[in-house]
Amino acid sequence: MKQMESISIRNVQIEDSFWSKWQSLIRETVIPYQWDALNDNIPGAARSHTIENFRIAAGEAEGEFYGMVFQDSDLAKWLEAVSYSLALQRDGHLEKLADEVIDLLERAQNPDGYLNTYFTVKEPNARWTNLRDNHELYCAGHLMEAAVAYYEATGKRKFLEIMCRYADYIASIFGTEPGKIRGYDGHPEIELALVKLYHATGEQKYLSLSKYFVEERGQQPNFFELEAERRGEKQKRAYDYYQAHLPVRQQKTAEGHAVRAVYLFSAMADLAAEYGDHQLFNVCQELWKNVTNKRMYITGAIGSSAFEERFTVDYDLPNERAYAETCASIGLVFWAHRMLQIEADSQYADVIERALYNGILSGISLDGKSYFYVNPLEVWPATANHRHDMSSVKVSRQPWFACACCPPNIARLLLSLGQYIYSKSENNKEVFVHQYVGSQVKFNVAGQYLGITQRTEFPWEGKVNLIISTQVPVEFTLALRVPSWAKTRIIKVNGETVEANDFLSKGYVHIRRSWRDGDRVEIHFPMELQRVRSNPEVRSNAGKVALQRGPVVYCLEEVDNGKNLQDITLPAPAELVAQFEDQLLNGVCVITGWGIRTSLKSISSSDLYRTTEMEKVPVEIKAVPYYTWSNRSPGEMIVWIRES
Repeated sequence: MKQMESISIRNVQIEDSFWSKWQSLIRETVIPYQWDALNDNIPGAARSHTIENFRIAAGEAEGEFYGMVFQDSDLAKWLEAVSYSLALQRDGHLEKLADEVIDLLERAQNPDGYLNTYFTVKEPNARWTNLRDNHELYCAGHLMEAAVAYYEATGKRKFLEIMCRYADYIASIFGTEPGKIRGYDGHPEIELALVKLYHATGEQKYLSLSKYFVEERGQQPNFFELEAERRGEKQKRAYDYYQAHLPVRQQKTAEGHAVRAVYLFSAMADLAAEYGDHQLFNVCQELWKNVTNKRMYITGAIGSSAFEERFTVDYDLPNERAYAETCASIGLVFWAHRMLQIEADSQYADVIERALYNGILSGISLDGKSYFYVNPLEVWPATANHRHDMSSVKVSRQPWFACACCPPNIARLLLSLGQYIYSKSENNKEVFVHQYVGSQVKFNVAGQYLGITQRTEFPWEGKVNLIISTQVPVEFTLALRVPSWAKTRIIKVNGETVEANDFLSKGYVHIRRSWRDGDRVEIHFPMELQRVRSNPEVRSNAGKVALQRGPVVYCLEEVDNGKNLQDITLPAPAELVAQFEDQLLNGVCVITGWGIRTSLKSISSSDLYRTTEMEKVPVEIKAVPYYTWSNRSPGEMIVWIRES
């Protein structure tokens, strides 16, 4: 069923003016910083205690478990980020540290294979008694993902074997057979992890177990209701919070906790591909349309409500109260990537691009040492700091969180960026370029060795050069994504223009020829400055525009434009200019122009309301990329600007 397979990060070397800086930051700063956070060595940061929990579980320290019930997953995601770092560049010191952590995991593992510090230390007799809330399988899933990544990066099997023992134990506990628990986790994650474990080991039972967990969700009688009755309590939340309100094949809209939803949808796409299940893929497509056409912010953020971190209803996308958890955008990328391999349609790659440059990068500071959990599209510090219904909105990034799922999630995603750039078709006759990131890729196509060198200045300039390396001529199709924001495009092969419209299919220009060593493809997507308008059903954005150039969404900040940004209006005919400032925010393209705002001279502090018209005066405005906001002075911020 799959149309293509992504090319592994082991075959992709990123050499990019934009993304290489981020990957270096993650390797050199973020991974050591997060290791310190996991060991409680960052003054002023929220306590983690994660490593100490494992030492206590291993019997090597005394004390009580501390943290969230899913605290183990922070270490798992950190280890996965380390794995991708080692895949990109071997580092003896970092590998030794990871091996020592893996040895600690082995010592903390129970003889039957069980591995979870909360239940080993705090509630040893309560295993599997509250799957709805306690994240046991969720933590297992993240550890499985890390184990697969470490094995693929280093070839070392110890971590993989630890997690295979755990997966075998889980398989003995769950299922439809007599004596087994017919349940599933409240937080989907193990489902997609088991598919990865299947690919790494070839063990069919792991794929079958993933299928069981997905298919069992939402069946009647509802497992969570029965489980709650056994504990002598009533169901606390609606089942849609866990995506357990209906069997997955009957779900038509994205409901509940946004991160849980996209992790589940990712596993559903995996299973649709593995089993050739067209019905399940059709469900994924229906859910995709609902999320991206009606429930996604312009930044690629999802999950608009702070209450239960959830989806609400179509077009409910408030800006100042947006929850937009960083992990949700990351999960959306996971899902989009899987959908793209099944259906070669640029809409999936477009969403990956939108989330990467906007809703995900906003979650980490430019120095890598502070983070946003929540990513609003409008901030007024006076309300964010005082209203109880906006307590989730922060004006400045935080050094760490009590619930620290987002920081290591960003690290693992950015270091695995290489897998999102290229794919090759299942018939081995097509090569797809999904993302325009400077890189070198090496692989086999049509039975021959092939290399592609990509050079680009994305996201600031729309020129891309691809150079083919091959020992002998190779006939294949090169499929180039045309981004949704690109109104025009120029594509040349060895200096000759390709009539792109003649070869355009589902957002990709397909160029088939016998490629020779040194062949050059030149692409130009003019990066026009665009005013984006919402569907009128999005009430929060009525009469407003957002500024976008290429894949980058912009915002106004108080540090550049003064207070009360909501008072600024952008006239429809106002000219806007884009220019690059290499000394600002690590080098960004900014947008400048003129708007209008109320003259302070025309108002009195004693006039709360008035009937006379207020004087408007011209004002210079400056917009910066949304992902860079709050890296200077804390203050107001808006993405959507009033238009006259």
